[in-house]
Amino acid sequence: MAELSYSSGPSETPLLGQTIPAHLNATAAAHADEPALVDRHSGRRWTYAEFDRDTDAVAIGLLERGIKKGDRVGIWAQNVAEWALIQYATAKIGAILVNVNPAYRSHELEYVAKQSGMSMLVSQITAPPHSDFHAIATEVAAKVPGLELVFLDTLPSDLLGDAVIGERESFAHLIGSGRGLLDDESAKYAVRLQKLMDELAMDDPINIQYTSGTTGFPKGVTLSHHNILNNGFFIGELLSYSPKDSVVLPVPYYHCFGMVIGNLAALSHGAAIILPSPGFDPVASLAAVAEEKATSLYGVPTMFIAELEHPDFSSYDLSSLRTGVMAGSPCPVEIMKRVINDMNMEEVAICYGMTETSPVSMMTRVDDSLEARTQTVGRVMPHLEIKIADPVTGRAVPRGQKGELCTRGYAVMLGYWEDPEKTAETIDTSRWIHTGDLGIMDEDGYVDISGRIKDMVIRGGENVYPREVEEFLYHHPAIKDVQVVGVADEKYGEELMAWVILKGGFETLTAAEVKEFCSGKLAHFKIPRYVEVRESFPMTVSGKIRKVELREEGEAIIQKTTAG
Repeated sequence: MAELSYSSGPSETPLLGQTIPAHLNATAAAHADEPALVDRHSGRRWTYAEFDRDTDAVAIGLLERGIKKGDRVGIWAQNVAEWALIQYATAKIGAILVNVNPAYRSHELEYVAKQSGMSMLVSQITAPPHSDFHAIATEVAAKVPGLELVFLDTLPSDLLGDAVIGERESFAHLIGSGRGLLDDESAKYAVRLQKLMDELAMDDPINIQYTSGTTGFPKGVTLSHHNILNNGFFIGELLSYSPKDSVVLPVPYYHCFGMVIGNLAALSHGAAIILPSPGFDPVASLAAVAEEKATSLYGVPTMFIAELEHPDFSSYDLSSLRTGVMAGSPCPVEIMKRVINDMNMEEVAICYGMTETSPVSMMTRVDDSLEARTQTVGRVMPHLEIKIADPVTGRAVPRGQKGELCTRGYAVMLGYWEDPEKTAETIDTSRWIHTGDLGIMDEDGYVDISGRIKDMVIRGGENVYPREVEEFLYHHPAIKDVQVVGVADEKYGEELMAWVILKGGFETLTAAEVKEFCSGKLAHFKIPRYVEVRESFPMTVSGKIRKVELREEGEAIIQKTTAG
């Protein structure tokens, strides 16, 4: 009988049975004078002792404003130091941090504020080029009873009017008042905070992250101390993090990539987090590595592409790098090879997962072969289980056969916030979470992700997996990046459309040219019928390509062309 596509992650290192603040306190005590956080945009730096103390101050400031255990505190901001302070401060008092996507507008912000029962929103005033956060937050606060606002910047006088709802103060005032109370000679506030931290349980909910919501309203993924602390810790273990490491973090904090793979992986090992800029900037990221002598760099594939293709790329000294993480969306083989060879990231890892699994369930290892680290998403993480299952029966399929990837273990979310029906649709009665991703497990337990079940294109009865076509098209000399989608077709049901971003020096690419390139190398039904060139892809702030938008736009183009 063929071996089934099931694998578990044995480990000699036990799971952490701590809360996030308990672990931070221990790390800060052991590495008090080591750098913890560097915000290059503002020029501010924290040692571990300073970071621990300032998160205490923010926690006390929140307590004094009536925030208590279980209350939901939203944060709507880009990658600024205050984000990390709020993350740990809310954890210290048992409040539930609600990550708000910086791309949200008033309708979406109002939805998550109401759905989560948010008590306070900590927000930037502006976040170019996104929007006027102050105006939107003020508008939403007027519609959500009891929602207080705290702004990360000092409010200009022309904004201090009656239109501001809730707290008319800045974050600087909040942390300043907390520092004052922390220094109280009686130490009663410090004692109060320590008592609260001692009463926390590792399985308490500590974070709500809303899924992208490409269709319908987003769902609030609810995660515990145990979920995200352990996931971050074991990512750091597999990356061999220590106080000697520093991690350049251009990926967004609002997503698990930033706050778990980033903050928790590094800070759980005494390593430093370096924020190169509030929003992604390839130059700022490269400069941060070079000037801070960073050892690790994170990014989604499009970020690495932007860095590699920058005209001044070769002028940055990246020799300090040894590792990093590429995740968020499928990693093109050719780009991965360039990251290893041209950026000195020989130990770079691919992390795979989803917000609902805290997020990483599979990861490559530093001693993996180049083939394993460029053609798979690695093996199961320590203390977790995975299987490749028949999407209909749920039973594990034989190794080498395609099916749906499922995960089970400590990393599986508590559930969707106040949505038991959606939770039951995703987590089955045996606690397997169904990812919706198609994968194949080889004899050594490595998994190749071949796309989403919903992204699979059925052309004239033939199943086509866009990832396979995309990987082939990356070899075309004119193609810098590519996304393949299925578009409606009367004859075949669906046809393939390739959306491409061209390399410098190329201005056009036709369907006929792509067909000629593919002819004799791909089966005829895998060759895109349509090719469209664009300068960028629509994506979520976490770096996931919004293929549904490409599909809709493609069908509109075809319809217009046909009608014309």
